[in-house]
Amino acid sequence: MDPRVSEIASWLQQRVSAASARGLAVGLSGGIDSAVVVRLCQMATPGRVVGVTMPCYSDPRDEADAKLVADHFGVPVVRMDLAPAYDRLVMDLQAVVSQLPVEQRPTAATDASPDIRARVPLANVKPRLRMATLYFVANSLNYLVVGTGNRSELTIGYFTKYGDGGVDLLPIGDLLKSEVRALAADLGVPQPIIDKPPSAGLWLGQTDEAEMGFTYADLERYLTQGPSGVAPALAMRIERLVRASDHKRALAPAPDLKTPVR
Repeated sequence: MDPRVSEIASWLQQRVSAASARGLAVGLSGGIDSAVVVRLCQMATPGRVVGVTMPCYSDPRDEADAKLVADHFGVPVVRMDLAPAYDRLVMDLQAVVSQLPVEQRPTAATDASPDIRARVPLANVKPRLRMATLYFVANSLNYLVVGTGNRSELTIGYFTKYGDGGVDLLPIGDLLKSEVRALAADLGVPQPIIDKPPSAGLWLGQTDEAEMGFTYADLERYLTQGPSGVAPALAMRIERLVRASDHKRALAPAPDLKTPVR
């Protein structure tokens, strides 16, 4: 067993104790990251872990895979179908935006737009609804919300600010995607989950690598070997993503005022 397994489980245990919390809540997406995280949480606080599935026009396979993981490890799961809340919120949001002056109105956003950027406003609503749901469940139980972001994704900002980035703890935040995959094998994560193409589940058919525009292997070569490990154009693209997402990894800035309050 990789020694990092016990190290992370112990770290989670300490964090729960320091927060005077009772346990841990994890959003189960059906992917490898959440599978690894929920098992680590189970090792840290056995009997005090809850998985939450939150389908929202999602691929049915994702929910089936989440159930497979929960059943495999014996983790209790609660389910919240976010589609009705999403529909109502989006309808109201679009009505509000339509009240803006014509020159300020954005291009109409749809889940089926061929331009990924046009999908983002709607796509980001889903992880933010999931964040609110997770915190309701966690707060109700005096649990902490555990995120599933890994080092590869966190470095380039491949997460939604105040969505899947809105968590209390990031136990695999220092692990590259390949390291998460190795840990999954050690932890006994079902093989179909390990082999599944990574996806944030933002829309049907979405995959992480297609949206990023490069593979996890490419990104890891950059992170482990530096810019010389990949083609110059790719290094520049990754560096732009890192710079553009700095705000996601920091508290919101405030001015450092020099004028005293009178």
